[in-house]
Amino acid sequence: MTAPQPAQLPGDDAATYAHWFACLAEPVRIRLLHAVATAGHPLSVGRLAELVGISQATCSHHLRKLAETGFVVLRKEGTTTQVTVNPNCCTGLPHAADAVMGLLAPGPCCPDDVPEDVAVRVMTDADRDDVLRIYAEGIATGHATFETEVPDRADLDADRLPGHRWVAELDGRVVGWAAARRVSARPVYRGVAETAIYVADGHRGRGVGRALIRHQVCAADDAGLWTLQTSIFPENRAALALHHSAGYRTLGVRERIGQHHGRWRDVVFLERRADARGRSAPSTRAGSS
Repeated sequence: MTAPQPAQLPGDDAATYAHWFACLAEPVRIRLLHAVATAGHPLSVGRLAELVGISQATCSHHLRKLAETGFVVLRKEGTTTQVTVNPNCCTGLPHAADAVMGLLAPGPCCPDDVPEDVAVRVMTDADRDDVLRIYAEGIATGHATFETEVPDRADLDADRLPGHRWVAELDGRVVGWAAARRVSARPVYRGVAETAIYVADGHRGRGVGRALIRHQVCAADDAGLWTLQTSIFPENRAALALHHSAGYRTLGVRERIGQHHGRWRDVVFLERRADARGRSAPSTRAGSS
């Protein structure tokens, strides 16, 4: 099998981003752009020169360069020039950095090395005891969830999406489960779900998680869910690798997001877009900044 070729950055995009970065290849312009972007209101050229500690003539020169590239907007008010940030660059510039670093390249659909002896099927009421047992085993690791107690059946089912609850079987025994739940009741977020996967103690590293996540993301794509998201403790490196293999990408680390057994914990926030399988989904294109 021929290895897939890495996605290439389009030439036009590369030229645009190079132009942006070249404009910013001057510390004074970086400082000026930062001052304008964080001010929250228009600033005069004189005030900017004072903030950055440069002459007004030097300030005007660099602001013209920033305006020509589209990072700032200059507006004349009488004899004073007011400077504001171009709002498009607040998204366009981070997008450019992500594109150059390959963070926006299409990810894999899902793992293709799923073991043949692991079967994934719809979760039924008869599986609840096994699901709760496996959940308890995940809680016991200290790195699977913020929960410290196993919920009852009603609480476990309350916010799970019908049609997105699965169990994995090995030799007729339930050895893992996966589920998804909506992140919001608002219609605009109807295609966004938070996912969870748990594998039984003694069966981790056997490909159970790969079988579950493959089934989970393919079913989500088929059902029209355009975004899957999850939060994972940084210490749970196996879970992070599993989700990356299914097209999730790391959006960032949410520091000290919650307390767990009396101490603050961070989580890695990951997201998977439906277009990881090449399907249409809402996306952010680089704006003209």
